[in-house]
Amino acid sequence: MVDLNVEMTELWSALGAPPAGRPHVVQFVSARRGEGTSTVAREFARFASRRAGRKTWLIDLDLNHPSQLSAIAAEANRFGPLGPPVAASPDGSAFFTVQPPTPRAEGGVWPDSKFLVGHSVGGPRLWIARFNREALRGRQQVHVIPSADYWRALRKHAEVIVVDSPAADRSQAATTVASHMDQTVLVVSADQPDVRQPALLRDALIAAGGQCAGMFFNKVSVQPPAFLKAILS
Repeated sequence: MVDLNVEMTELWSALGAPPAGRPHVVQFVSARRGEGTSTVAREFARFASRRAGRKTWLIDLDLNHPSQLSAIAAEANRFGPLGPPVAASPDGSAFFTVQPPTPRAEGGVWPDSKFLVGHSVGGPRLWIARFNREALRGRQQVHVIPSADYWRALRKHAEVIVVDSPAADRSQAATTVASHMDQTVLVVSADQPDVRQPALLRDALIAAGGQCAGMFFNKVSVQPPAFLKAILS
């Protein structure tokens, strides 16, 4: 079990509580894989759900290896039980595109949002959304897109939206959506002395129209199991 409650209290204070009536979108990303970004994003979402007045959404932006749902399910004693799957797009928009599109038996194609699945976590305050990669067929590929539609729509149904982006050394997702985030937090392992790569990522995010809130030095050592290291390498 990872307990970052003290760190999350400090981070919440540093970022500032969402202004009344204005939902807040915070992205977490690291320059390199293995820095513990998903753990930090997950703990921040849990913390925010207890502080925010309305719903908190945790969006797993890793389309190839979404891991947040299984991580939360493994800690049901802390997060609470997962609710049944529901549509996670308020208006049929999505932050990704599936190509080629999925044809419908009656003609036309399924909207990309059909691949986006949501679950409540321990009640109505915390929700998680992930891409249902298992539904891909044949040669279909998925890519994050720079459209603002999904983020604009979800803001109407949440107070805090936490975005867990894959590391920049294997995906450009964070910079693709940077301009739609209110703040981006760069996660750096506390035992990582070289911050040149995070600094380069910061510059890339700013060049893409993003707002960098600063670096969060993760003091918790989070090492994936050997089989997962092989998959992600």
